[in-house]
Amino acid sequence: MLPSAVARVCAATALAVAVALAAAACAGGAGGAPTPAEPTRIAERMGGLVIAPDLVFTTAVDGYELAPQSVGSSGEIGMSATWFNAGTGTMVTLRTERGELTAQTCEQTPLWEAPDAVVVCAKEQGVWHRTAGGIHEYVAASGTALIRLVGRGAPPADLLAAAMAVRVPSDVELDVLFSDAPARVSAPVDRGDLPEHGDGAPINPTGPGG
Repeated sequence: MLPSAVARVCAATALAVAVALAAAACAGGAGGAPTPAEPTRIAERMGGLVIAPDLVFTTAVDGYELAPQSVGSSGEIGMSATWFNAGTGTMVTLRTERGELTAQTCEQTPLWEAPDAVVVCAKEQGVWHRTAGGIHEYVAASGTALIRLVGRGAPPADLLAAAMAVRVPSDVELDVLFSDAPARVSAPVDRGDLPEHGDGAPINPTGPGG
């Protein structure tokens, strides 16, 4: 989707997102963080998306709004979501996977956006800051999950802020996160117009005159 289209979608959903997040903050109590949703609740809310519940995370960055249509699967069981800044046109994307980063594996693991470039790693405020080919990536860890933050035009400071704010979503944040998720996949539809044998095209009888 083009940035202008994303901007229109984000503008349309900004108020609902802001209200939902405000409610989440209130649910956490004065000065307290929102209560993380239970894994069973996460599994139920993600609908037809194939994501491991323990790899579902959210974040928050000043000036950025979640683009709900961007939330989906990443890799086999990971998650991907993008936050968009309508004023600057920049984006912050979160991707999750299972794994562990050490000083050695950090430099040995290529960046998705620069797979052939040499990776340089450094710890910054408790998260890994990885650079390669002019691309910046911040990686937070939670248990066996790695949460990667990359940006399209976003300054490193925004990516660091996003990495520092990574958390398991609350029930209210979960509803916002998966507000555009597809419904659960149902059983295959029985197509009555298909031949009983083989893989031929649908049978569409013609009327008089072809």
